[in-house]
Amino acid sequence: MSDLLDELNSEQRAVAEQTEGPLLVLAGAGSGKTRAITYRIAHLIMTRHVAPWSILAVTFTNKAADQMRERVARLLADRRAQSSDSPSGEAEIQGAGVDGRAKPQISTFHSLSVRLLRREIEALGYGRDFAIYDEDDQTRLLKACLTDLGLSDKLFTPRQALSRISYAKNQGIGPEEMYEKARDPDTEALASIFGRYRDRLRAANALDFDDLLLKIVELFDKSPELAESYSRRFRYIHVDEYQDTNRVQYRLIRQLTRAHHNICAVGDEDQSIYSWRGASIENILRFEEDFREAKVLRLERNYRSTQVILDGASAVVSNNRARKGKKLWTERRSGRSIGVYQAGTAEGEAEFIAGEVSAALQADGYASVGVLYRTNAQSRLLEEAMRARRIGYRLVGGFSFYARAEIRDALAYARLAFNLRDTAAFLRIINTPPRGIGETTVAQIQALARENRLTLWEALEEMLTRAKEAPLRAARSLANFHTLIRTLAEEGKSLRMAEFFRSLLDRTGYLAMFRDQNTPEAEGRVENLLELVNAVAAAEEAGEGLTAFLDRAALVSDTDDYDERARVTLMTLHSAKGLEFDSVFLAGLEEGLLPHKMSMDDDAGLEEERRLCYVGMTRAKDRLVLTSSATRRFWGEEGRRNTRRSRFLGEIPDRFTERLSSSGRAETNWQGAFNSRESIEQLLRTTGFGSRLQAGRTSTPPGSGSKWRRGNRVRHPKYGIGTVIACEGEGEQEKLTISFPGYGAKKMLPHFAALEKA
Repeated sequence: MSDLLDELNSEQRAVAEQTEGPLLVLAGAGSGKTRAITYRIAHLIMTRHVAPWSILAVTFTNKAADQMRERVARLLADRRAQSSDSPSGEAEIQGAGVDGRAKPQISTFHSLSVRLLRREIEALGYGRDFAIYDEDDQTRLLKACLTDLGLSDKLFTPRQALSRISYAKNQGIGPEEMYEKARDPDTEALASIFGRYRDRLRAANALDFDDLLLKIVELFDKSPELAESYSRRFRYIHVDEYQDTNRVQYRLIRQLTRAHHNICAVGDEDQSIYSWRGASIENILRFEEDFREAKVLRLERNYRSTQVILDGASAVVSNNRARKGKKLWTERRSGRSIGVYQAGTAEGEAEFIAGEVSAALQADGYASVGVLYRTNAQSRLLEEAMRARRIGYRLVGGFSFYARAEIRDALAYARLAFNLRDTAAFLRIINTPPRGIGETTVAQIQALARENRLTLWEALEEMLTRAKEAPLRAARSLANFHTLIRTLAEEGKSLRMAEFFRSLLDRTGYLAMFRDQNTPEAEGRVENLLELVNAVAAAEEAGEGLTAFLDRAALVSDTDDYDERARVTLMTLHSAKGLEFDSVFLAGLEEGLLPHKMSMDDDAGLEEERRLCYVGMTRAKDRLVLTSSATRRFWGEEGRRNTRRSRFLGEIPDRFTERLSSSGRAETNWQGAFNSRESIEQLLRTTGFGSRLQAGRTSTPPGSGSKWRRGNRVRHPKYGIGTVIACEGEGEQEKLTISFPGYGAKKMLPHFAALEKA
């Protein structure tokens, strides 16, 4: 029976063989870390005869856990199948006591915690039949807590309070500590809400998603002997994506390794991009302090990208201080230079990307294309450009721009202001943002409308008239809403479209509501709303009226059903982690976008933005194009502002890049000239460069009988279409220098190379 680990490269094999003691694996992008982990687990079971149930592997997503579980199962099945042909091999497995039904524990952090809590949570005063609350359950509970405390949801909406409570939990902060550290009345009030929320969860024998980790850590803190017991049970622990662990997950890992230090932590500090949800890069940076005897191994061989892409990405991230460092390499030494394109406008940038995507799809019927960007708001122009070229795509990590809740809310205000009979718009925004008009009042308006055959707007006015005689609890709120819509209706007649939408967002308090929340999710919603103003201003410049704009937006929302088989994917950089594409277009390389304006003044934040750029660049297998816009419309204001190119572009050495024209061709800047057919042909036409390559050689003269000439297009069975840039020798010794896009210059003997004219 062959050695299981013969299928690994030397770096991966070293990881699999290092089974005892703490091990930190710094796994570069595309280096096969999942392969190394799965083979390590199989090696422990099949070669080191470790009981499967004593092996634990945890990761962050169900998809990653499922993939790892399937790979381990396949490896074990394959080895057992091989051993069945070998009596000695079968005897060895049986002698080791390896049960074919036994499996290692491979799951997410949360799944592991649920499994343990179902057995042990009674020690914390909960029943084993505890419920797990989802986001809707949590939101309803938060509403009840606000009512209990007599607090208005104008101070904290349920979702806002939930977001801040969740962040505190992931930092290991409870309501008491939050109250002690409070520096303002709002935070004190939030601590009270947090405390009531915790108490009501407990009374319901329920846990929320964050509690699943907190409670197992609390249980192990309360009962060290129980933690010791599970530590002895799981003698070999693997943690995937270690750079993404937060404070609570870190504490759980330390508790499970208290009886031993057999931990294999796999991660990449250069891909730590989730600090906004509690992840701490310090966990991976201080691993050697936590485990003094730790060994550090690096997976640096990349199986995804060309060397030029790796070199460019590494040049960017090497400017960070918070890193241990690694040098990625690949056997794909050649490849097209990193394309850099600056459009005059953001619309031009989107059109360029759509054009290049279309060309890539036509050139290769199986190509996959990723269009990546920093903020969800950037998808609007890209979506419109794709639709204009009839390019099918799927949007990952968010709804289509015009289908997002905040965009639909803002458009509903505009619809109602211009059409007071719009029932759907009326119901959508009468209490958005919250203004004290509850479901009971809305039901009364609907009943009055039905009884008297009125529109909802007319029923509202009738109710306000009656309220003068019979006081209505919500009368003031209804009157304010009535005045607001009337004001917007008047402004719609006199203001330009962009001015009207800016006034709408201001007067309704909708934009202020999200700004006050001060969370990453709320910031994204603010950016989307401001991008809506940009869209309105662009439509106005194009001569489109508000009615036509609203109609177009409605049609986009109603037909937001994209082919899941589409080869083009639009997504944020955060959503792209772990994925790969043949071609990647990274949009918006400008100061304020990437790096994002919220992080530019903070050293740690800026370094995370740089890591985010690195993650985006290393998603590309064959082609990487970085784009920006020289001007960009800001929040629908008159005209456009000049932008500054991202500092990250300046961190990529020129030798790794080629400047692209609007046609997608390299400009006359011969960096990477041998990596694109267009630049080769232009080079041969305009500079005589091919002649200089032949200086001092015996060139094949015209009329010599050779069918090959400089500038000929040729086809090779492996490298595809190329261009002859130099010829030498005669007959069977004739040698050609041919440049193949994506592979660089190759010297070949046409007699043996199976070349054909293209």
